[in-house]
Amino acid sequence: MPPVKPMLAKSIKEMPQPDDVPGGVLYEPKWDGFRCIVFRDGDEVELGSRNERPLTRYFPEVVEAVKQALPKQCVVDGEIVIEQNGRLDFESLQLRLHPAESRVRKLAAEIPAVFVAFDLLALGKDALTDKPFAERRALLEKNIKPTDDVHLTPATDNPEVAAQWFIDFEGAGLDGLVVKPNTVHYQQDKRVMFKVKHERTADCVVAGFRYHKSGPIVGSLLLGLYDGDDLRHVGVAASFTTARRKELLDELAPYQTNAEKDHPWYSSEWGPGGSPSRWSAGKDLSFEPLRPELVVEVAYDYMEGARFRHTAQFRRWRPDREPKSCTYDQLDRPLTYAVSDVLAAVD
Repeated sequence: MPPVKPMLAKSIKEMPQPDDVPGGVLYEPKWDGFRCIVFRDGDEVELGSRNERPLTRYFPEVVEAVKQALPKQCVVDGEIVIEQNGRLDFESLQLRLHPAESRVRKLAAEIPAVFVAFDLLALGKDALTDKPFAERRALLEKNIKPTDDVHLTPATDNPEVAAQWFIDFEGAGLDGLVVKPNTVHYQQDKRVMFKVKHERTADCVVAGFRYHKSGPIVGSLLLGLYDGDDLRHVGVAASFTTARRKELLDELAPYQTNAEKDHPWYSSEWGPGGSPSRWSAGKDLSFEPLRPELVVEVAYDYMEGARFRHTAQFRRWRPDREPKSCTYDQLDRPLTYAVSDVLAAVD
């Protein structure tokens, strides 16, 4: 019965080989969507999220789709995703979390989501969480009836195939591989699987920072890249230790002088990226502008449109780089690969 906390994966740098893990492993593509555990009992369906909040009302088309594809009584772990122009589209997925029922129905028709299944936690009256993953996967393959709206994720035990997937599937918006030990039991909220994600570096302009919620220390750096003469907001760098946050405050201080003057994102109405801002509310600013003269090297996994999909990681200052040289041209863009081609790999 819901709620169930999904089993998680810990990040590693290198893809494990089958002989590295007792019992071997299965490699799966890492989907970029909303983690979802489907609970079905006949016509009754609940969609649970990673944070245990129900997704049911936001994805009525998924509720109907799983009735056609999954066993009448089951609990299935997977991912809700949206495909646009052959690629996964996380921004469209976020739009689906709307409070208005009429808007939910409209978006379900305009940008429908699909469900990608990758684990089976219960079948009929039997709980399977104490079974090894290899057995759960075999039961899932046997009992799912894939449709245009419900899919079985590809999986392989061949590390060479997985390594090729890691390269090819990124072009469809997937962000790496999940490596699952064949013998692992389903352990809620435990990082007993592995994930290998893409990581690249880019030199960005630091044009502002936000204070940390705990006090007057740096919470995150606001990053920009030049598109012609325009400095575009591309995301933030964060995840600093408390000591480092204090050091950053001193390192950034020289760039705060006269930062408001001719700042590319500074106004009384709008913040970076076109977001509402509280910059004009006295000293209680939503973020502090900096003169765009400082360059930082950050690590990122991939781009979602013109922005970093996830929070970037600080690597080092680049005093040798001119801010104007920080353009989109430096970014490594994967070759195009369609989501349909990813799903075809099940065969």
